[in-house]
Amino acid sequence: MLTGGQLAGLIVAVFWAVLVSFLALTLLKLARVLTEASKVLSEIGDQALPLMEDMSRTVRRANEQLGRTDVITKQVAGVTQNVSAVTTVMTSVMGGPLVKAAAFSYGVRKALGSRAEEARDVRESREGRSGGGRSGGGASRPQLQARSGGRGRGR
Repeated sequence: MLTGGQLAGLIVAVFWAVLVSFLALTLLKLARVLTEASKVLSEIGDQALPLMEDMSRTVRRANEQLGRTDVITKQVAGVTQNVSAVTTVMTSVMGGPLVKAAAFSYGVRKALGSRAEEARDVRESREGRSGGGRSGGGASRPQLQARSGGRGRGR
């Protein structure tokens, strides 16, 4: 049989053997993880160059499109100025005669209206003298009455 010291030594030896096997297993798993990580990094490195080239091409195309947009914007600004100039010319060419025509038509309307009013006044005054018109025989316009009561403006 084993003595107490030998039994303790055997237990410690088994404990160390189990500990070493766990450490070896852990180191083996760590080595696999590092191998996979290096493979992933290698693949990323291999794919990074084409991605950078694609990105460079995309940026170049975007710059070309921006250049075209700048040209279009300048052309639109020119068209806007041309439309503004045409509008100004049309306003000056057509605006003056249209205003004059409107003023003329207004004057004609007023003249014809005042003539018709005068003719009506003359007709009414004739009818008033012959007795067939309104009583009072005065003008056709109503007269304003004066205020009474002492309340006016400023008081």
